[in-house]
Amino acid sequence: MADRINGAVAKLAAGKPVFYVGGHAGADLTYDAGVAMADTWADYINVGFEHGPLDLPGLDQFMKGMASVRTPTPPVLVELPFEGRNAQFVEYNAWQVRQLLTTGVHGFLLCHAECPEAVEALVKSIRYTFRGGTRGTGGQGPASQIWGVSSAEYLEKADLWPINPVGELLLGLKIENRRALENAYETAKVRGVAFAEYGQGDMSMSYGFRGTPEDVQRPEIQATRRLVFDACNQAGICFLESCTEENLAEQLEAGVRIIPGTERLKKLGEQLM
Repeated sequence: MADRINGAVAKLAAGKPVFYVGGHAGADLTYDAGVAMADTWADYINVGFEHGPLDLPGLDQFMKGMASVRTPTPPVLVELPFEGRNAQFVEYNAWQVRQLLTTGVHGFLLCHAECPEAVEALVKSIRYTFRGGTRGTGGQGPASQIWGVSSAEYLEKADLWPINPVGELLLGLKIENRRALENAYETAKVRGVAFAEYGQGDMSMSYGFRGTPEDVQRPEIQATRRLVFDACNQAGICFLESCTEENLAEQLEAGVRIIPGTERLKKLGEQLM
């Protein structure tokens, strides 16, 4: 684990749970905020650009703030602003992936991952050209400084896990609408994907509901959760889901491995595992 840039990858590779912090919007992306987050308890920090503004300069300063305290920094995963509707939609927005990677982030979450072709296009945009992707040279210098390695080392490490056992980048999916659900088994099997979730609020809305706690508990919505969970198990990837102190042991036993939470919940999870 000590040799890893991305501590979340190290934990997942060892079968341990990962606990993260950060919402879908409202991230404080300043240099000072980065300094404050450098010693976070969390295994990774989620930055929500799906609903929050795409603040590239702010994210750049946030990453530099953390790096001023320590490198490698805590891992940062970004919820991408664009959706996985189809391959073309992803390809048109691949410039965002390149620029985000240059800030030194450690992975992405693709919302509304509707088909395997869209995910394959995203995987390709993340990987360097010498690995069959489309990411070119130029961003490794700034990113390597955040990771605390040389540019040459960054080129070797900046690849997707688990498709590359020594890769330090994570890719997760939100299978969160009825169109995505139809392709869940095929989408989850795309090489380069590390985890997925079923996005209960948006899934509920795609069924014509409003995403309330009562809506999420409807039998048809709970059935979608089971389907996505099964798709993850069949693909051999991790499942992301919220947990409580009361159900954490049961969730971990069932195989949930990525959890939004608190320091208290993380400590409980470490005791249970």
